[in-house]
Amino acid sequence: MRSELVMVTPVKQFIAENKKKLMIDERLESMFRKAGYAGVVITKMPLGHQVLIQAERPGIIIGRKGYSIRDLALLLKQEYQLEDPQIDVKGVDVPELNARIMAGRLRSYLEHGARQKRVAFASLDSILKAGAMGAEVSLRGKFTTDRSRFIKLRKGQIHQSGEPANLVDKAVTSVLLKPGIIGIKVKIALPNMYTPQVVFKQVDQSLLNNLKKQLEEEKPQESVVEQVKSEASEQTVEQQLLQQNEKVPEQ
Repeated sequence: MRSELVMVTPVKQFIAENKKKLMIDERLESMFRKAGYAGVVITKMPLGHQVLIQAERPGIIIGRKGYSIRDLALLLKQEYQLEDPQIDVKGVDVPELNARIMAGRLRSYLEHGARQKRVAFASLDSILKAGAMGAEVSLRGKFTTDRSRFIKLRKGQIHQSGEPANLVDKAVTSVLLKPGIIGIKVKIALPNMYTPQVVFKQVDQSLLNNLKKQLEEEKPQESVVEQVKSEASEQTVEQQLLQQNEKVPEQ
């Protein structure tokens, strides 16, 4: 039998790698919800894979004496075929400016029976107090009755379209309650995100001199026009006085 060579195109390889990263991300999110999981970055290194996990409480992921990290490295190697994964856990400096962490907080609050509007307003205020330029929190689903409802709260400056909208940090999640599933969506406009890039250009000095000369040449022309207007106005006044004198009857 002839051995058939399977050619993998770059497009298929790109799709397979991103699909694997998405599956790892979903698995880690389900494992480390209590740790405030914020995301993972996987990079291919010459000697293996570098895995950087971001979380609000990194101590929960590391575990006592690093046992959780060892088990996680073994899991990534066996199930997802990562070569010699080197795992690093990093904490988030300001959790209130991370959309994924705030969406996870909303999910946990709703699971414990908190009111939807109260939780949404509280999370919105905490995001803005942390220094965000704007924020938006959306909840959709069955809250108390069989009919679905929709809540959207927005504060500050946040773009919905165009290139600035791509810079907004977004996160989507859901929570299963007794009435049904509630969808959660959080958008955060980070501080100093919309500052325009101003470029200063040097102007040629000869151009400035030419403009000054043109302005000086135009000034006398304006004065001549003003003189003509004043003379015309004086003539009209004299004509009006003569007409009035002609109309006055002799006594």
